[in-house]
Amino acid sequence: MRNRSVLISGAGIAGPALAYWLHRFGFHPTVVERSPAPRTGGHRVDIRGTARQVAERMGIVGQVFEAHAGARGMAFVDHRGKRVATMSPEVFGDSGGPIAEMAIRRTDLARIIHGVTRDDVDYVFGDSITAVAQDETGVHVEFETGEPRRFDLLIGADGVHSTVRRLQFGRDEQFVRDLGCYIALYSTPTSLDLEGWQLMYTIPGGDGRPGRTAGLSPQAGTDAALAGFFLRSAPLRYDRDDVDAQKRIVVRAFEGGGWEIPRMLSAIWDAPEFYFDRVSQVQMPAWSRGRSVLLGDAAYCASPMSGIGTSLALVGAYILAGELVTADGDHHLAYPTYERKMRGFARQAQEFARGAGDGGLMPDSPVQLWLRNRSIRMLPYLPKRLTGRGMQRLANTVELDDYPAPAHR
Repeated sequence: MRNRSVLISGAGIAGPALAYWLHRFGFHPTVVERSPAPRTGGHRVDIRGTARQVAERMGIVGQVFEAHAGARGMAFVDHRGKRVATMSPEVFGDSGGPIAEMAIRRTDLARIIHGVTRDDVDYVFGDSITAVAQDETGVHVEFETGEPRRFDLLIGADGVHSTVRRLQFGRDEQFVRDLGCYIALYSTPTSLDLEGWQLMYTIPGGDGRPGRTAGLSPQAGTDAALAGFFLRSAPLRYDRDDVDAQKRIVVRAFEGGGWEIPRMLSAIWDAPEFYFDRVSQVQMPAWSRGRSVLLGDAAYCASPMSGIGTSLALVGAYILAGELVTADGDHHLAYPTYERKMRGFARQAQEFARGAGDGGLMPDSPVQLWLRNRSIRMLPYLPKRLTGRGMQRLANTVELDDYPAPAHR
């Protein structure tokens, strides 16, 4: 089999999942990651539909359920903490709606996949790609700290701000579509007994200020909760490496808010695992160029709030590896087939995320907030085939092929 040496940039979810399948199919993957260790922090992620089949074939479903995020449902509360609108999985039927059956902290899923690959995959932490040069026989790669190396293939699984995409395809501005808001996440102590519920407090827009929501989500097995802030805003200028500057943005946007917001903001300065980014999608006319190809958020991010990003990553990793082994390592055949099989899923996921809109979390006015709460209270009275149909159909867009592993590695 040709092209067996593969460099993967990014050790989040998509990269290690791809490395798992590449090793299983007889390739020799190396994963390079800028972070000095497997990344921590981030939000709760969901494994839905076909992605669950991928997880089952990886043999990690048991570990995923053991690390389940523990959310029984989502409830919107007023400034006194009284529930004004509630969503539970039962309302949405098999799809679970916003609360998937396999919901897990991103940290835990990354740990699980790293755990089942670390003995078979060469991980290089604390380094990053700085330059790439392709030719007819391979890819020459230079790194920030390591010595230059040569690989047969290069895969960018390094997120919305992908280094591989920038080096091989062009600047972010060409491909990243702004959805008009920010999201911030971090772990925080809380005196609230969440009882397995994700609680959300919304401040509607008005008087020149945008709509915004703060929330607390349970973290199974810990005394902490995941604090989340969702803010509609025009693009802001800040240094992506200056975490304190990002925290100040959140504090300024939510200071004076009711409910648990004062306590959540007081804990933000001591939060070591802080995530802050612009909510956006990645849209590209092609995902491959020569021996390089993109995977997951680097190629087709649907947005952090879509509920389907992790499923896209897992399914994409399985198909990309499977098409490479089917093509006997020939990237000229494998890359276009991978894109053809994933393009519809990615497009529908992005359309679904845009269609859902952000009015639910960031309403423009008190009237829009009232309409949101009333709509949620009506859900139990609607047929489940209607309430859960969109997400369920989307999550099962792709039908998985059975890719045979080679007889000899």
